[in-house]
Amino acid sequence: MAIGGYFELELNQGQEYHPDAMRLNTGRNAFEYILLAKKYRKVYLPFYTCDVMMEPIQKLNIEVEFYSIDETFLPIFNFEEIKSDEVFVYTNYFGICDKQVYKVAAKCKNLIIDNSQAFYSLPLTGVDTFYSPRKFFGLPDGAYLYTNKLMGSKFEKDISYKRCEHLLGRIDTGAEAHFQTYKGNSKSLCNQPIRGMSNLTQKLLSSIEYASIADVRKQNFNYLNNQLNQKNKLKFEFDHSTVPMIYPFLIDNGAALKKELIKNKIFVATYWPNVQDWAKADSFEYYLVENMIAIPTDQRQNNYSLIEILKQLK
Repeated sequence: MAIGGYFELELNQGQEYHPDAMRLNTGRNAFEYILLAKKYRKVYLPFYTCDVMMEPIQKLNIEVEFYSIDETFLPIFNFEEIKSDEVFVYTNYFGICDKQVYKVAAKCKNLIIDNSQAFYSLPLTGVDTFYSPRKFFGLPDGAYLYTNKLMGSKFEKDISYKRCEHLLGRIDTGAEAHFQTYKGNSKSLCNQPIRGMSNLTQKLLSSIEYASIADVRKQNFNYLNNQLNQKNKLKFEFDHSTVPMIYPFLIDNGAALKKELIKNKIFVATYWPNVQDWAKADSFEYYLVENMIAIPTDQRQNNYSLIEILKQLK
């Protein structure tokens, strides 16, 4: 530990939101850890998920079978089919599907909960659960994992400082100037070995004001829901503790409106283009990809930005 000399980046010294979780380098590697530790032979995966979930499945040469979800995001599936060496993966979509998680957990013994979009949702006892906190905060990488099956291996720590250019650059010169760098950083996380979370990412996660951010996200979500719920084809059932990632707004002309929003520098992500290669054209999942608008509700948004978004949706 060096004494004196130049200063490093100054960060608040607080506590992580998931201090008891295992700290790893990426969400997909947290998923891989579970598959390795529990020696699963087959994975049941939703059609509606990011294609990075296939990375550990293919790396470990595990059989995969896709399943569909209904319009309440519940699986259309017979859980009695699952054998002892098989596992079912359920995604807590947009951080608003805690109730669905409880329902699935009550029916399914071998279960992995993907909380990549639900950072604030706490794990259920005995259920393998992983998180990707960079979906909620300005981070270069990192993941949390809760599991009751630990491997003896000690993993080398990741190093993250070279992945921070887009985070720092956006502050200085704006989002568009560093979008390609952001994409390059995301690509650099592909096919990485399982590593421990870097010192930098852990330090960043210890500096976040989690309670105030949760309040802002909930307020923004509720404001949008009050304005848009009559038009929204998705209906929500969640309690006060839910902290959403985005506001999912589903309408028949969503594809055209997404283009208009992006044209006006309101950047809305599409979850997930790969799904249209997997699912049938008349499926609910295909329709979601095409027409759901992922409206930002994060801690950077205020009434002004939300009003600007609503103007574009009229």
